[in-house]
Amino acid sequence: MPIAPTIDRLRYDIDSGRTGDKVAWPDPAAAPLGTDEEAAGTPLSPVHVGHAHEHERRHPPQDLATNSNTVAVWIFVAFIMAFAAAMITTAAMI
Repeated sequence: MPIAPTIDRLRYDIDSGRTGDKVAWPDPAAAPLGTDEEAAGTPLSPVHVGHAHEHERRHPPQDLATNSNTVAVWIFVAFIMAFAAAMITTAAMI
């Protein structure tokens, strides 16, 4: 029997990177997911939590090593470092 999704499970999935929208690292949230609803006395129903969980898990996690954006960033960083080294070398020759 599947376990009903909870706010804690959704927060864990998001923080662990299982939803594919961030790296696996905890969020230092001032008001963690579900806190506002609990404080207002209107906690989310399991149906709403289930819909949110399905929506968040719609995109599978991506491996950062193969993510094209990550590769582009590393190429850019390498270019900037090579440019800075060339500028320092040129300045030292003058």
